[in-house]
Order: sequence, then C-alpha cells, then structure tokens
Amino acid sequence: MSDTMSPEQRHRCMSHIRSRNTKPELKVRQWLWNHGYRYRLCVKGVPGKPDIVMRKYRTAIFVNGCFWHGHGVEFAMNNLQCTMGGDAPPASEMGHDEQRKEGEKCANKCRDAVPASVPTISAINSPCCKIPQTHREFWVAKIRRNQERDQQNYQTLQDNGWQVIVVWECQLKAKQLETTMLQVEQRLLGNFLSALKPKRTHYDWPEETSLPVAAEPPAEYKA
Repeated sequence: MSDTMSPEQRHRCMSHIRSRNTKPELKVRQWLWNHGYRYRLCVKGVPGKPDIVMRKYRTAIFVNGCFWHGHGVEFAMNNLQCTMGGDAPPASEMGHDEQRKEGEKCANKCRDAVPASVPTISAINSPCCKIPQTHREFWVAKIRRNQERDQQNYQTLQDNGWQVIVVWECQLKAKQLETTMLQVEQRLLGNFLSALKPKRTHYDWPEETSLPVAAEPPAEYKA
C-alpha cells in the first residue's frame, strides 16, 4: 500500500514521535508506581539508556515499540552478485560496513558495463510490525540496526551484572496489561532474591598438623 501523505506531511508526522514518555512507557511506570515499586529514569551511568532503572533489583527495563524495534520481524540476507567480478561472499557473513564497501567496489567496476547488484536485506513482517512498502529498503535497514544495537546494549548490561527485562508495546494492550506486568513483577522478585544470595568463595583450608598433647596418667580407683 502506497503512502497517502506527501513527503512533507510524512516528515512532519515522524518528527513528532517522541522517544521518551511514550504511552506504553507511561503504562508500565504507572503500574509499577501504583504497586509500590520505585525507579529512576534517564540514568546516564547505566549502559544502553534503559527506560526504567531499578537499582534495588539490579534490573533495567526497556519498553520497546513494536515497529521501531522490529518485534517478530525476520530478516534474510541476499548474496551479492556481479557479472564482472563474480560472486561475493554471502551477505550473511558480512557486516554493514563490509556490505557497503563490497557494493561500492562492484558498482565502480561495473559502472561502464552492466549495473551491479547491491546488497539487499529482505524482511518478513510480523503481526505487530508491518514495514511500509514505501522506502522499504530504508526502513528495513533502520529497524535491523535498531535490533543489533538493542542486542549489544542488553549484552553490555548483563556483562556488568544487570538483569534486562524487555516489555513490548503489543503486550500492554488493555486485555494483556495486567498479565504482562505480573510477569514483570515475578521477574523483579526473582532478580531481588538472586541479588541477596551470598557469593560462594573458595577457601583453602590449611593442612592438619599433629600437635603434642599433654595428658595426665590414668587415675587408679580403689574399690
């Protein structure tokens, strides 16, 4: 389906989309606050800039929009083919920079002969994330970069001892909100109990040595 808005109208609509204090994020914050949980927002010292930080539970909560973070979207990498230079390595084995360089190399080589095929990424929509057909290549690349950045942030947090909880926009609808937040609460309590467990440290016991024992002679008892 083609876009019914002009480029100027679409640009104006997209520029008004907020990255903070979104409706899904406000739902999560309101539920947590009403149930006695306290948190902090926009903590710069925590990697990845989580939407909600709960230091007591050592937990970072991300409230992700299904479209912007590609919830359930599957990506497939296509091979690069060039009639002048032969086949390039599979695109799935190359990063974004390598794909771009390979595409530019192929384009320069074939500019005067035949058009070179550039690396493409195909995406399969999910029920809650439908990528537009207009400028689809741009949106596919953007959403894929967002997913890769998300995974890097999650891994960085986990490497620093944080627990990560991801709440998706589609899980916060009226019929699913309570169930979703109860699951979040269960994970928070589990994280809190895990943080209270004593850390096991290995202790090398000293070897037993025989020590002299002072003993008195046995006493004699008379009947």
